[in-house]
Amino acid sequence: MRRVLSLGAAVGVSLLGGPAAVSLAQNYSVAPLYGTLNLDAGFTPDPQRVDVQAGGSTNARTLNLGSGCVGYIATSQPDVRVNYEAGRFDTLSFHVTSDVDTTLIINSPDGQWHCNDDFNGMNPRVLFNPPGSGQYDIWVGTYQEGRTHSAQLEVSEVWRSS
Repeated sequence: MRRVLSLGAAVGVSLLGGPAAVSLAQNYSVAPLYGTLNLDAGFTPDPQRVDVQAGGSTNARTLNLGSGCVGYIATSQPDVRVNYEAGRFDTLSFHVTSDVDTTLIINSPDGQWHCNDDFNGMNPRVLFNPPGSGQYDIWVGTYQEGRTHSAQLEVSEVWRSS
């Protein structure tokens, strides 16, 4: 198992939101704001957690990522990147927890966009079943333009209903 978290200045189909069209506004070739997780199937601990500042001034709805892609995000660069090597696990879940209403936008290894809002109360989740190997770029948004809020991204292979 390999795990690297780099801090810097820097799916199949999602559970509740399907793939969306590609947008050139989001740049998944630059370093993420809050780090990179390099994970192999069976990673521990599970879940992996990354603290982020959710939100920003870019309205995701205007980026034409798909009808379910909403909220305000920080920049064109992703908040977090996950490089994942698939294996025996059937699911890969991305879940956000925060005290404010957050949204989740993911560009999966196949280049598709997957978004969710309010999977569990105000917390979004995107589930890949089965997950593909490769690069997942993640943006965490809020509904308050120009403001950021503390949030935590969890990455897990273990299905949790809430």
